[in-house]
Amino acid sequence: MSAIKQFQVTFDCADPERVARFWCEVLGYVVVPPTGFATWGDFNRSQFPDDQGEWFACGDPSGVGPRLFFQRVPEGKVVKNRVHLDVRVGTGLVGEERLAALEAECARLLPLGAVRLQLLYDGTDSCILMQDVEGNEFCLD
Repeated sequence: MSAIKQFQVTFDCADPERVARFWCEVLGYVVVPPTGFATWGDFNRSQFPDDQGEWFACGDPSGVGPRLFFQRVPEGKVVKNRVHLDVRVGTGLVGEERLAALEAECARLLPLGAVRLQLLYDGTDSCILMQDVEGNEFCLD
């Protein structure tokens, strides 16, 4: 049995490029063109008009983090995600120092279109529940 070396996270969404560009800003990722094409524009021009803009991707420029793939689906988001991303900005921090790091990242993401839902804080550990530009939940952890 071989070990899995890579994986990607796939988002169902209404506007793949918009959601991908949001996550590029959040994570410091870059747009990753589709295989065999220099740009997503080139790829889209090769597709039937109804299929243009159906997909988009971004990736970690260092190659360490997973590729994120975004695909258009006709239905909107209805309920809470079963899987979500934890954006690890407070690793190794506790108490007020951790909370300050989370709040600073939250303040950076709000102008990008993120929505703050709830602060979970017990005096030592904390996280902030948020939503991306299409309402997908994620945590600042």
